[in-house]
Amino acid sequence: MPAGVSDDLVEQRILESFAGAGPTAVVTGWASLRLQGGGHFDGLGRDGKTRRPVPIAIDGGRVRSSGGRLVVRHTVPPDEVVVVHGIGCAKAERALFDEMRLRQHDPREMAVAADSAFAAQLTSHKRMRLYIATRRWYRDKRIVAGGLDLACEGSRSPQEGRLRILWEVDAGWGRPLVNREVYDEHGILVGIPDLLDPRRCVAGEYAGGDHRDPQVHQNDVARAAAFRRVGLEVVEVVGRDLRYRPLVIARMKEAEARAAMLPQTWVLGPPPSPTLDEILDARDGKGVIST
Repeated sequence: MPAGVSDDLVEQRILESFAGAGPTAVVTGWASLRLQGGGHFDGLGRDGKTRRPVPIAIDGGRVRSSGGRLVVRHTVPPDEVVVVHGIGCAKAERALFDEMRLRQHDPREMAVAADSAFAAQLTSHKRMRLYIATRRWYRDKRIVAGGLDLACEGSRSPQEGRLRILWEVDAGWGRPLVNREVYDEHGILVGIPDLLDPRRCVAGEYAGGDHRDPQVHQNDVARAAAFRRVGLEVVEVVGRDLRYRPLVIARMKEAEARAAMLPQTWVLGPPPSPTLDEILDARDGKGVIST
């Protein structure tokens, strides 16, 4: 490569790792999902700085792992390979399977990976279940299936998915509704909270770094007030809060207590339509999206 070409671009890193891995190389895991449109797969650790190595299946080749490449000793059969931008990549289901087993030390992060693939409309919960069921000979399939139990369609960011798992598992509130429309009694849209517990009348919102902007913060305050007017209390969480789960749980309980004192006039909007599976089936020529 010319000296002036930077590998700060994640796609460039993937290309360079693939180019030096031999003729049998197949990009898999997060890197394959990235090339297929998974924007949340940025190739960085949770700190947003540490580069993750590019996972490459070499199918018997002699290439070894290096600083920027992680060689995985799993064969990717030809029917699970797709060429993207001239790069051999594992298809979405296989790439997600490999990414989840690379994260098997943390079932929550396995679920976050699945959430991110669903958000990019690369695959669905149903499709992954079918994939695992038909790959009985694959190692780690039970571990991946366990991580998939925590996954959920509908999340719009990894941090939102982490908040959902905290809400569901640590707080014991069960699975919330994810990004569902909320209307007032006159049918006017109030907002679409990240998470919603319709029984406790509590909404959860993850505030990313862009929410520090004064205008965005002003909109957040107005949004929370609008939810409160129809009876919903909002729990807002930032990135650091996710490290201190008891703190978030305490806020949730306080919000539940406040919501119990408010008149409930909100109306839940309909489930999303078309469903993710309908979108994927239409894309693959297996169905037509109804309007």
